[in-house]
Amino acid sequence: MTKTNSGRFFEDYKVGDVIRHAVPRTVAEGERALYHALYPARHALYSSDAFAADCGLDGSPLDDLIAFHVVFGKTVPDVSLNAVANLGYAEGRWLVPVYPGDTLRSESQVIGVKENSNGKTGVVYVRTRGFNQNDDVVLEYVRWVMVRKGNLDAPAPEAVLPDLKKVLSVEDLVVPEGLTFDDYDFGLAGEEHRWGDYEIGEVIDHVDGVTIEEAEHMIATRLWQNTAKVHFDLTFRPEGRLIYGGHVISMARALSFNGLANAQMIVGLNGGAHANPCFAGTTVKAWSEVLDKAETDVPGVGAIRLRLVATSDGSVGQLKGEDGKYLPGVLLDLDYWALMPI
Repeated sequence: MTKTNSGRFFEDYKVGDVIRHAVPRTVAEGERALYHALYPARHALYSSDAFAADCGLDGSPLDDLIAFHVVFGKTVPDVSLNAVANLGYAEGRWLVPVYPGDTLRSESQVIGVKENSNGKTGVVYVRTRGFNQNDDVVLEYVRWVMVRKGNLDAPAPEAVLPDLKKVLSVEDLVVPEGLTFDDYDFGLAGEEHRWGDYEIGEVIDHVDGVTIEEAEHMIATRLWQNTAKVHFDLTFRPEGRLIYGGHVISMARALSFNGLANAQMIVGLNGGAHANPCFAGTTVKAWSEVLDKAETDVPGVGAIRLRLVATSDGSVGQLKGEDGKYLPGVLLDLDYWALMPI
């Protein structure tokens, strides 16, 4: 009996299957410190217990993307170990803040499958939920991946494509219990720009850039216990170890501080695409476009919908060519909701 795990192949997924992922992970201040060492993350709510307390929270939560990476990393051995590409995200919601000392685990349900016309790969859709030690769902999202077939003779399953929301409404978003911006200190936060200062259609150049180093992206990927071979093993990608897409997400989000310092909490993920591969030596820059704004049911707390674009060429405001395809300098196109003082 084989005792090692070679990962699931496309024909191993059945709609309705529920996968409980190993291994639970207790997160602590060490994750925060290493996250802030890997990325230029400076949002005040995730940096200061005192600042967070003034905003009505029980101390400073861990960065939203720490929760995302930990929950995501658990799923890799079961969902994307044999993936060709991670294709997209939808219906992502942060439901409960994650604090130091919380223990996170992940569970996914297969909600769609479709074999590709080449008969060698197929697309698998999963809805993943992250739970804390109290069985509260702290985070949920849908993602779909292109997965290799292990047996090319396996019959194609009946295609099932989930009906997913293109955009979460403000009613879908959850404002953390107790959050208030009544005593928000804009000086300590780093910028004076509030929700009302941003216009729909506005494009913000975040100016700064960071060159991704080989060792750092592998440390980050190990930190989240992500085991995907393409991030570590050159025999799987001879042209270079592929940078984990989440590493690019975190880098771009951290860079967006310059211009969006008060977009404090990520609460919704409408969609996302890793438009082009990223390799070590790439200098990542970022820009954002304001797509929408809405008032939440909590007075003084506004929601702002942002398109976050990471680039390898420093271009701003350019996304796709006339053919509708992403330009080669675009690494990431992420559509998300964040909370900001009104």
